[in-house]
Amino acid sequence: MINRIHEIEKEAEEKIASAENNEELSKLQVLYLAKKSELMSFMAKMRELKPEERASFGELMNSVKGKIQNKIEEKRNALKDHELEKKLKKETIDITLPYENDSRGAKHLFQRVVDEVSDIFIGMGYQIEEGPEVELDHYNFELLNVPKDHPARDMQDSFFIDETHLMRSQTSPVQARVMLSKNGVGPIKIISPGKTFRRDEDATHSHQFGQIEGLVIDEHISMSDLLGTLELFVKKMFGEKRSIRMRPSYFPFTEPSVEVDISCFECGGKGCSLCKHSGWIEILGAGMVHPNVLRMCGFDTNKYQGFAFGVGIERVAMLRYGIDDIRRFYTNDLRFNKQFDKE
Repeated sequence: MINRIHEIEKEAEEKIASAENNEELSKLQVLYLAKKSELMSFMAKMRELKPEERASFGELMNSVKGKIQNKIEEKRNALKDHELEKKLKKETIDITLPYENDSRGAKHLFQRVVDEVSDIFIGMGYQIEEGPEVELDHYNFELLNVPKDHPARDMQDSFFIDETHLMRSQTSPVQARVMLSKNGVGPIKIISPGKTFRRDEDATHSHQFGQIEGLVIDEHISMSDLLGTLELFVKKMFGEKRSIRMRPSYFPFTEPSVEVDISCFECGGKGCSLCKHSGWIEILGAGMVHPNVLRMCGFDTNKYQGFAFGVGIERVAMLRYGIDDIRRFYTNDLRFNKQFDKE
């Protein structure tokens, strides 16, 4: 068994060294370090060893795993440097061109919030996934447990281009695409930020708005995992004194579904005009992924569970920065943008 472990180590190093892109590296990482890989299967055999042999065997396994992981990271960095070098060789900049002014642009508040939220979830191990804004009905509705003629479609006033294409009304289609790409094998841990479109416009709604949706699928996922995730997000985004509560709700793609409120940061939960004297402000929707969605996307519901959540980008910005009208994000007024130029 020890000889085979060393053989696997040597074989992995050779294949990693010859990998030509990140996709190959990701496949090698699964091949050698996933739970069901040959190397990891040896961990189950530790119980067959004598007690005095287990420590040295465990040390060997940790050493080999660490070496393979380090080789993968080294190769990934080497590929990144190689691509950068190629790009720099193709691009030239004429530094003799005159510089016309010294004004400095400001990052738009929309993008600032996207970056802040993304940083929080990347810190929790999430990956960022994106998808098309012109989407198929199949991904936008049907794979999310909203078949044709389902009344829940009336909740989203959609822009249809033809019978099968529409401007996506949510970023949930990205979740469906990612689930299908996994061929029923978890885990999945992603967020999907982007623009969405609905026939809606007033002080708190816009025909175009941003969403950041999250999806986690793995074995033994529960509502407590969702609660802990959202509590951490809220404290990082709105302050350590904030708390959250969940209220039962309905979404066709989650069951059970909840609306999530945060304690009012104006009054500390005592009640004021901002929170309509309730002490709470609605912030996002969430729930456990509906079994129908899991099955339609190829996952065994006896093995996998998951949770999903969605938060409006402008909604977060309005609450955090005290903005009174969502339409201010799209009026191209530089005075609005410069208020938030802190960098």
